[in-house]
Amino acid sequence: MATISMGDLKKGVRLEIDANPFKVIDFQHVKPGKGAAFVRVKIKNLATGKVIDKTVHAGDKFDKPELEEKTMQYLYDDGEMLQFMDNETYDQIGLSHDQVGDIFDFMIDGMDAEILFHNGRAITVEIPQTVVLKVVETPPNFKGDSQGGKKPATLESGAVVQVPFHILEGEMIKVDTIEKKYLEKAKTK
Repeated sequence: MATISMGDLKKGVRLEIDANPFKVIDFQHVKPGKGAAFVRVKIKNLATGKVIDKTVHAGDKFDKPELEEKTMQYLYDDGEMLQFMDNETYDQIGLSHDQVGDIFDFMIDGMDAEILFHNGRAITVEIPQTVVLKVVETPPNFKGDSQGGKKPATLESGAVVQVPFHILEGEMIKVDTIEKKYLEKAKTK
C-alpha cells in the first residue's frame, strides 16, 4: 500500500488514520528556530465530516485509504437526503447534507459528481474544482464603479460569490468550488 509522508501533504491529499479516511483541507509548514520542521494540518474525516487539527513530523507516515469512486448524477434534494443516481446501473442512493458538505452550494440538478465509497459505504461527494454556473442575481453596474471592485452575485445553485462589476445577470462564470470564488467569465462557444 502506498504511503504518504510529511512532504506529500497539501490540500486535497487523502490519507488514512486509524482505519478512517481523511482529506487535507489546509496545511502550514512550520520551521522553528530550534528543532526539526513540522507540518500543521487541518484534516476532514471523510466519513463523519469532522475537522481536526494534527501536527505531522518528519518521520510520520500514513497509508492511502482504499477508496472507490463512482460517477453519479445529482438528482434532487428531498428535504432530508440528497439523491444521486449511478450512471451505469441507475441505482439510487441518498446522502445526508453532512456527508455532502458545503460543496452542495455549487451543485445543480443533473450535475455529475464523484461519490467516494470506503469499504462499500458511500461517505462523501466531490465535484470538479471548477464549475460553470449562471449568475441569476447581481446588482446592476453604476457609472463610476471601479475596475478593481467586487459585488455579490447569486448563482443558479444558490451560492453567493464576489464578482467584478462588469459581470451581469444571465452570464455564465467559472467558479472555484474549493476556494468558493469567481475565476473568470465562461467562454461562449
